[in-house]
Amino acid sequence: MYLKRVKGPRAVTLPDGSVLSLADLPPPETRRWVASRKAVVVRAVAAGLIDREAALARYALSDEEFDTWCRAVSTHGIEALKVTALQKYRQP
Repeated sequence: MYLKRVKGPRAVTLPDGSVLSLADLPPPETRRWVASRKAVVVRAVAAGLIDREAALARYALSDEEFDTWCRAVSTHGIEALKVTALQKYRQP
């Protein structure tokens, strides 16, 4: 069995003790973004599994969109990433 050479770590341990690996990331062709997929990408970038530029390129995200996800998670948690909860967590 051969492992493909990748730049950076293959897996990282998160502060809660869980392990996040490259296999846990959503596929690059993802177009339907649910809260759990957004949260995995934000956690992967924060933990250093994938760098920000690579995530933006891989998922065709804008800086503004990714910053919005990060801000929502840091301010209100993963629940704020749900599209149906935008009004609830939007800042005035």
